Amino acid sequence: MADFEWIDGGVTAAKGFRAGGIASGIKPSGKTDLALIYSENPSAAAGVYTTNLVQAAPVAYNRNLLQQRGKACAIVVNSGNANAATGKAGEEAAIETAQVFARALGFSADQVLVASTGVIGVPLPIEKIRTAAQALVDAATETGSDAAAEAILTTDLVAKSCAVRALIGGKTVHVGGIAKGSGMIHPQMATLLAFITSDCSVDIDLWRQIVARATDRSFNQITVDGDTSTNDMLLALASGEAKNPRILDAASPEAGLLEQMVSAVCVDLAKKVVRDGEGATKLIEVQVAGTGDDAQARKIALTVASSSLVKSAMFGNDPNWGRLAAAAGRAGVEFDPAALAVRLGAFALMEVGQPLAFDRAAASDYLKGSDTVEVHLQVGPGTGNGIAWGCDLSYDYVKINAEYTT
Repeated sequence: MADFEWIDGGVTAAKGFRAGGIASGIKPSGKTDLALIYSENPSAAAGVYTTNLVQAAPVAYNRNLLQQRGKACAIVVNSGNANAATGKAGEEAAIETAQVFARALGFSADQVLVASTGVIGVPLPIEKIRTAAQALVDAATETGSDAAAEAILTTDLVAKSCAVRALIGGKTVHVGGIAKGSGMIHPQMATLLAFITSDCSVDIDLWRQIVARATDRSFNQITVDGDTSTNDMLLALASGEAKNPRILDAASPEAGLLEQMVSAVCVDLAKKVVRDGEGATKLIEVQVAGTGDDAQARKIALTVASSSLVKSAMFGNDPNWGRLAAAAGRAGVEFDPAALAVRLGAFALMEVGQPLAFDRAAASDYLKGSDTVEVHLQVGPGTGNGIAWGCDLSYDYVKINAEYTT
């Protein structure tokens, strides 16, 4: 049983945070497209960024800023425009976005982080952000997480948020988050935008370590289409407003519980992103055991979840276990094929490297009737374990992406 409980509230569950979202006119549809998350007091700040060499201006801006300072107060996010591959003008637009909101909030510009998502290669209409800044600051509230979650969406069908709370050092500590992502979802934190807030008092370096490990176990273990975005990142702020004794020791029970909370929020958001994958009809959870270490297991799991053949079979409700075995074998992790066992839900398909007789029609019905499909692979006697999440590949994915800008 977890030492924390799930609650509502998203990024405003944590004390001291306000959030909101409004329509600035960036999206032609008129939907909300500008979000703000902030705390009056500087917060320990952590960032994890896309590995794509073509990086959007906000990614470079935040990376450089957080290399120089450990704290930030605000995150500004626009949707509908990626501000990627936009050259010097894009860099200047990212800087001006921070400056505009710093003035509206009464902060210094180096306390404001920025993020963008949308179409690549189109200049960011900074004049719309200038005009909307004060209105967004005025709209931000202590219950505004849902509005912010809506304002960061692009091709997403649903907003994504969650929060948890627990007692740490005799104080109630919260961790919450929102995320967006539906397409261009593949790991190495190259997948989406995610924003985490906490009111925990924690050492900055320790906070960054916790966030990095949580990202590896969650957002870096999901895939929709194998494409790595130019923009995406996770930004995490910890305000200290819970007033718990500051967590300094990485080996302490308090640090362990905080990491459990951050990881739980990240995994929940990551699974929501995959479930909302463009055209997806089901979530695929791949569990791997028996490797030499957890990293090897995670690598195999992600390779299987990323396989277009596996994803297509899941969409077609085809219990084609050979595709699962083949994907595991090309993951680049050594294991003995004679030890391989494969299970689909409750159906044992392969044991000690040999195929098993199973009810193919019943297995197909399992796929047809499940919005979450569980795949289990045992590759040996080792203690390594890993999980990855993917989704099926449907006709609608091609349709959505064939017509994205037209």
